[in-house]
Amino acid sequence: MQTKINETRREYIKRISYILDFIEKNLDANLSLEQLSKKAHYSSYHFHRVFSTIIGENLNQYINRKRIERIASILLVGTNKSIKELAYNYGFNSESSFSRAFKKYYGISPTTFITEGKMTLSKIGIESFTTEKYICSIDNTKKWIEMNAQITVKELQEIQLAGIMHIGEFDKIGNMYQRLIAWGNKKEMLPSSGFKAITIYHDNPNITQTPKVRYSACITINKEFKTEGEIRPFTIQRGDYVIGNFEIEAKDFPKAWESMSLWVLDNNYKFRDGDYFEVYHNDHKTHPEQKFIVDICIPIEKHSKNNKVPNKEIFSSHNKSVKQDYIQLDYHQLIGYMKKLRAFFHKEYATVFKLGTIYQGNPDFSYFSLTTEELKKQKLKFVIIFNHKTMRFSICLSGQNKSIRKKYWEMFKGSSWNTYHLAESINSSLSIIDHEIIKNPNFDDIHILTKQVETESLKFINEIRSILEG
Repeated sequence: MQTKINETRREYIKRISYILDFIEKNLDANLSLEQLSKKAHYSSYHFHRVFSTIIGENLNQYINRKRIERIASILLVGTNKSIKELAYNYGFNSESSFSRAFKKYYGISPTTFITEGKMTLSKIGIESFTTEKYICSIDNTKKWIEMNAQITVKELQEIQLAGIMHIGEFDKIGNMYQRLIAWGNKKEMLPSSGFKAITIYHDNPNITQTPKVRYSACITINKEFKTEGEIRPFTIQRGDYVIGNFEIEAKDFPKAWESMSLWVLDNNYKFRDGDYFEVYHNDHKTHPEQKFIVDICIPIEKHSKNNKVPNKEIFSSHNKSVKQDYIQLDYHQLIGYMKKLRAFFHKEYATVFKLGTIYQGNPDFSYFSLTTEELKKQKLKFVIIFNHKTMRFSICLSGQNKSIRKKYWEMFKGSSWNTYHLAESINSSLSIIDHEIIKNPNFDDIHILTKQVETESLKFINEIRSILEG
């Protein structure tokens, strides 16, 4: 008897999951009870009862909530469409009826949400916030992600998965993965080279309350299959994604997602309709600190040629050209080498230099600083930079702030000294003086590469120090 009940429930979940996918893709269309019940192959009465039991909301409540959340997502990232136009596009009879429904759900009006909604990437409308709190939050988040993440932007190929969908809290996800892996082993569906565990989020947790977030626990598979009870096929579509690699505790996942969303906005990318997902690279229970090694992946639109990311201040004003035909290494490999390079300088010169942490907040370049006690008093530092796009190592003299950089830039400009390249303007560069160390480095022999960077860097540093500390 219990087996029959379980089979019936799995069949319910299978059909309702199909309807949820259909609703998600057609929020701007007419979604009537009659139409959806036919697609689920149930009578209207039976479908309504099954839907409410499985989802915890009746059909109308669910559709209205999803439509409100979709409009909130659009308002959050910006749009040229008016609130009235969005309301009509998503099935509301009037702007006023939509505004009432929106305020009931989020606690603020859609108009207020346009300005205040962008000031948080946590649960919108649950708590009030000020500009000062927002700026502080942004600064703290940027520092946190700089210390905890390696971020890259890349195109991912299509990924075939098997998964189990769930709505609500995440306390059941471990059991869901156990059932998936047991099924995969039994059906011989797991790739021979090892499988990946992936969690897909069908709702934006920044918009949808946690008890109502729909997600799927998934595993990669080696062949196609048809839905078997609660286990059904999923496909992550090919496209461009921002990928953040983290090594974090369970409590830090919300912070990681918040940081990633901020990074997307801060770097002028646009969110794209698609799957938001996590890829797990370890069993956190075997980690010495119980940490997850995970990739957080957010779908984005590729920048068009006429809509490039505005140039941010960089260290070298003459180091902007991109060698398009050069095959770049994986971002994580490049950052991995920078960590080894910093470790080398720390080991060999810890008594001479105080080293800064590695900056990883931009996919185009990474760097770390070196300074001496004397230079620190002058608020100056040396910076070793690796440009991931041009594949060049360089070093520069920089200052703590613009006034310091201007002071020493004017000092060198007013002299006859011209051994190294002087920045063309302090306004467009964080560099005072810079020097290209290596162009198109050979990563096949790390030892030789490190010695080249060491030799050229020390030559530059010693010559500049002889002037500044002499």
